Amino acid sequence: MPTDPRDHLPLKPVDLELLLALAGEERHGYGLVQAIADHTNGLIVLDPGNLYRVIKRLLADDLVAASGRRDAQDVAGERRRYYRLTPLGGRVLAAELHRLRNLVAARGARDVARRWTS
Repeated sequence: MPTDPRDHLPLKPVDLELLLALAGEERHGYGLVQAIADHTNGLIVLDPGNLYRVIKRLLADDLVAASGRRDAQDVAGERRRYYRLTPLGGRVLAAELHRLRNLVAARGARDVARRWTS
């Protein structure tokens, strides 16, 4: 399994959003859906099937891990599973944010943005 964060780049937009949502705190599936929808102003809204496919892939890549945290049972009698960012996931997230910052700061990107927003 790759341990160099750059081996995971570039991240898919949904992967980036999920890692960002976990950067500050552990979250359960529905909490992740809400955080991502809020952060993207509704541009990315994950249904449970897609969310858990992404989580499964990030778990396999050791970018996120299941947390030991469990809340009291919800109405259906199930306990929510929480997820957290792993140390590798944190390094990958930082590397991706650095890559994107450099991309946006590049002169060519600034010129294009000025041209098309004027």
